[in-house]
Amino acid sequence: MYIVVTPCRMETCKSPRKVLVAAHELAQQFLPDHSTKFSRKDFTFPQRFACLVLREHQKKSYRGVEALLEDCPDWRADIGLKRTPDHNTLCRAFKHLIKPGRLNRMLDLMVAWGKRRGLIRGRIKPVALDSSMFESRHVSRHFEKRQKQTARQNRQKAAKTEANRRRSSVVKRLPKLSLAVASASHLILAARATTGSGGDQPFFEPLLRDAWRRVHIRIAVADSGFDSEANHRMARLELGVRSIIPPNAGRPTDKPASTRFRRLMQQRFQRKADQKHYGQRWQVETVNSMIKRNLGSALRARTARRRSMELLLRVITHNLMILTNVRG
Repeated sequence: MYIVVTPCRMETCKSPRKVLVAAHELAQQFLPDHSTKFSRKDFTFPQRFACLVLREHQKKSYRGVEALLEDCPDWRADIGLKRTPDHNTLCRAFKHLIKPGRLNRMLDLMVAWGKRRGLIRGRIKPVALDSSMFESRHVSRHFEKRQKQTARQNRQKAAKTEANRRRSSVVKRLPKLSLAVASASHLILAARATTGSGGDQPFFEPLLRDAWRRVHIRIAVADSGFDSEANHRMARLELGVRSIIPPNAGRPTDKPASTRFRRLMQQRFQRKADQKHYGQRWQVETVNSMIKRNLGSALRARTARRRSMELLLRVITHNLMILTNVRG
């Protein structure tokens, strides 16, 4: 049984019931019902995973999704739940079930579903790569505005230095999500969740290799944060993928780049030879916006490891929202 979808663009499923059922079907492919034969048989692992996906889809706490399921007995019946799992059960399930390797295998299956249902056909349009920062907690925008006003009023150098130090420590703890996206369908092909800011160059190779393993890629586009000669060599010489990245890394200079592929990028960007393909890079920006708008830009987990797992679960939820988008 496969999820039936209609090929579309920039649309996701808003029905939590459909996403819940799709998540349960997905988890049945990878998770056993129980860890051992001696386990309590109250809830299966696929049922608990589906509840976790519903929690992300509805942007709720563990108690909130427990109350939601309690009020919707027909939703519980769809995935075979006889009663509602309590919030402690779901919290423990998150720690036990949400693993990077397991979620990557789920991405393999979801990309295969996309191929079967026409979202991915042959050599796809450019794969777009980008990274985006998320909030480590919910932040009051009014509080941020008042902070900036206070900083402008205080002209003392010591106060500015202290404010910069505080901001630097906050940025080092912010969660970061790096994505490789199919431009035509907005389906996420590969993802990496990390903590802290910094250059995007190290994420280019693992993202592109994962995406290349799942689909036939002809062109990959990324912004200048991914610019490096090593990334071009890996993509073009090892994978046979034409990489298009603006050669803007480093200090501004009028001199030609000293390496082969970055110099080629300079020449092609000067005469706008890759303008048509590079324009597809904005599709990954759209996906970042879709995730933050539909699933939230702030995370609820308290530790860096759990925040990374929560980001990867949002990637799975986003793909399920696309795959379950059925037009009546």
